Amino acid sequence: MRVTTRNASFQQWSALLTNRGKRQRAGEFLVQGVRPISLAVRQGWPVHALLHPDGLPLSRWATELLDQTSGTRVAVAPELLRELGGKEEDQPELVAVLELPADRLERIPTGPDALVVVFDRPTAPGNIGTLVRSADAFGAAGVVVVGHAADPYDPRAVRASTGSLFAVPVVRTGSHRDVLDWLGSLRAGGLPVQLLGTDEAGEVEIAEHDLTGPTVLLVGNETHGLSAAWRQSCDRMLRIPITGSASSLNAAAAGTVALYEAARQRRSRPTPPGAPVRP
Repeated sequence: MRVTTRNASFQQWSALLTNRGKRQRAGEFLVQGVRPISLAVRQGWPVHALLHPDGLPLSRWATELLDQTSGTRVAVAPELLRELGGKEEDQPELVAVLELPADRLERIPTGPDALVVVFDRPTAPGNIGTLVRSADAFGAAGVVVVGHAADPYDPRAVRASTGSLFAVPVVRTGSHRDVLDWLGSLRAGGLPVQLLGTDEAGEVEIAEHDLTGPTVLLVGNETHGLSAAWRQSCDRMLRIPITGSASSLNAAAAGTVALYEAARQRRSRPTPPGAPVRP
């Protein structure tokens, strides 16, 4: 298949870059970059199409990926593919059209060590991608984006995640109530999940609270913090102590600190008697 003009196929792909509604209706989104595309394929994400520049030589990476992926191969005029790549100065080798996953909280694995981060109404796609990247780095089981929020499948969010979007389940929900119902079902099943909010005026410093059990960490909106409904639902509000002239942390930065502290505590846990010791 070849696309050399701004035909219907090109216009559909172009709309996926900027139009959230069209991404949702099509059930697709675009991914650019060697690492994100490689991770998506390695993690088994359905690839609908791989777009490559018509008439230009390809690297070994691109050639092998085209050979091993079942998606439709499409040769696109280089100047058009450059537009889909999102960086006018660079010629992408590949742009992938991936299938959107289902927004089901059951996609997030749960257990006695479960660590989940919930982002309340984030407005910046880059902050979502950054928090997903941190969740991946510090061992979180998943990320939940709640309410009227930016789209985790916006190209800016995908780029900021540097591929972690394909390694950590990311689920969108319309309301905090969806998450609370999910937590209620986990607790009813015997999993003692704690729901912890983060706020500069939290009652306890984060390092002083036990984060080693099944935990859901809440990160608030960049401007307004957590909603009143979330605050009322939390088991405890935690604060991150800061000094200097900064009045607060960026939302993604605060979430990263909280995830790091949870990972630190979990690494420091005493090894249970009889458990295998890693070298």
